[in-house]
Amino acid sequence: MVKDVSIDRNNLIQPIFITEKTEKPIPIKSMPNIFRFSPELAVNEAKELFSLGIQTIALFPDTPKNKRSENAKESYNENGLIQQTIKRIKDALPNMTIMADVALDPYTTHGHDGLLGKKGEVLNDQTIDVLTLQAISLAYSGADIIAPSDMMDGRIGIIRKALETNNFNNKIILSYCVKYASSFYAPFREGVNSASTLKNKDKKTYQMDFRNTQEAIIEAELDISEGADVLMVKPGLPYLDVINQLSQKFNHPIAAYHTSGEYSMQKKAIDLGFVSHETIEEVLVAFRRSGAKIVVSYFSKEFVEKN
Repeated sequence: MVKDVSIDRNNLIQPIFITEKTEKPIPIKSMPNIFRFSPELAVNEAKELFSLGIQTIALFPDTPKNKRSENAKESYNENGLIQQTIKRIKDALPNMTIMADVALDPYTTHGHDGLLGKKGEVLNDQTIDVLTLQAISLAYSGADIIAPSDMMDGRIGIIRKALETNNFNNKIILSYCVKYASSFYAPFREGVNSASTLKNKDKKTYQMDFRNTQEAIIEAELDISEGADVLMVKPGLPYLDVINQLSQKFNHPIAAYHTSGEYSMQKKAIDLGFVSHETIEEVLVAFRRSGAKIVVSYFSKEFVEKN
């Protein structure tokens, strides 16, 4: 009766990895109990999540290698892996809210979130052109939440304008406005099979330095001015202070991404008996207590099943 903060199904988003063809879910080795699903199997998974009360999912592709390229053209293919999965899920579950990632790393041969120049530098403006095509393609497919996670400068305003030009005024833009160059993303990169393409390269030229706080405020202000509806902080646990600062300063809803690395460490500790299952709720509540309205977590399904 007197608790300050709680977390329930409405606060949670479950990420789902999509692969082209498989008769049964494919386990992701570095993420215990997380799988890749074919579009057909993803519909069944979405139905199960919806029956549990989780009404929002986030989709991420394991793009076939023969469809990856330097220009990431597959990212805006109207019949692409994510596009067809969105259509299938929407046909089966019209009320399921679908969040679609806007970034090029699952579609490029080099594993970066953007297009590269001759010297290997990320080309900001040219990348935004492709991201905009991707966002419109995802909107046409039926995505409810367009989620740019690429960290290119100025992309929110351009994507917002393109959505409105194409009569998608009601689409939500969830901006990964504060995305740090973090070591917690490694298991995710296995999930979308970009780890081998990225190899020993990093994304520090466009993702944020984890030592910086003021930069987070500046990035959030810019994205709000360009038309973002929700602001994402990623990773989550190491940046509770940043989530709190953004929630105190801005009226926009704040989302936290409980990343793959955070999940894998905690899940392994639970499976080995080092900590109890109750630590899941403790962590999820910490995000809410810090000011996050929304939590994207690989624990979403497991938490709901056991509570």
